[in-house]
Amino acid sequence: MHARPFEQFLKQLSALTRRQRERLLDLLAPAAKLDKAVDLIEQAAACRLACPHCQSRHFHRHGRAHGLQRYRCKDCGRTCNALSGTALARLRHKERWLDYLGGMLDSRSIRRSAADLGVAGATSFRWRHRFLTVSKDDRVQCLAGIAEADEMYVLESHKGARKLDRPPRKRGGKATKRGISHEQVCILVARDRTGQTLDWVPGTGAVTRQQLHQHLLPRLERDVLLVTDAHGAYRAFARDTGISHETINLQAGVRVRGAIHVQNVNAYHSRLRGWLLPFRGVASRYLPNYLGWRWALDGGRVGSAEGLLRAALGARQQAIFHT
Repeated sequence: MHARPFEQFLKQLSALTRRQRERLLDLLAPAAKLDKAVDLIEQAAACRLACPHCQSRHFHRHGRAHGLQRYRCKDCGRTCNALSGTALARLRHKERWLDYLGGMLDSRSIRRSAADLGVAGATSFRWRHRFLTVSKDDRVQCLAGIAEADEMYVLESHKGARKLDRPPRKRGGKATKRGISHEQVCILVARDRTGQTLDWVPGTGAVTRQQLHQHLLPRLERDVLLVTDAHGAYRAFARDTGISHETINLQAGVRVRGAIHVQNVNAYHSRLRGWLLPFRGVASRYLPNYLGWRWALDGGRVGSAEGLLRAALGARQQAIFHT
């Protein structure tokens, strides 16, 4: 709309009735939400330095599409935008993303989020795991000081799989074997006394020394004091690496010995297990995404939909495109 007709339109707004104003606001709301999402996306991409296709640094503006500024690379001739090369590329309905992420901060289920926003369940599922692809790894690199480590176990789930290598069981069923077996998925959690948290899904069955070498060792400072229960894998791991190690014999009823305890990591286990319950079973292959989601919520590390969108775009990581 040209400037003069727009000014005339603005003068007529004061004559609108209440119902007309409400209709006008309803019409403008999706566009305003799209503008806000686009601004956040392009701000997050502001530090990217090269074309995502050929890594060239020579490009120019090439119109707009779906609300985003597009660019054409002068070397390879291909076009891209702020989402190219990210986990959110080619996702639609950007005007609903912030509302959806707000629902994730409230831990809403896939079906409820889909119903609230008027999208298909498959779309809600796709958005959830695309948003978590990068944000789940936006963690501290190392634990220092006193670090606690312990594992918890959840029943292995093939929820959503078309083919099973075992007879199906009812949701909420029990393992056929007693104790820890390969029917259960191990979740290894490590926390230091500042609240920094790391977690992994090393596999099924009891945690092993090799898994601790693979996952835990690269994330521990060399002068860390590792506190665990009396599981033999931790003792063997500490001997192999020379890391200072203290144990708590929980089976003997000893839970605290001065500053030596695993209360912090066990409390995190309790919050995680309670948070997972309303989802009525999480497919084991998506468990790392849910762990990253829970980490973002724990302690209010990500407190807004805008912050979660920036994390999903990898705004804190090395970017690949620049305007």
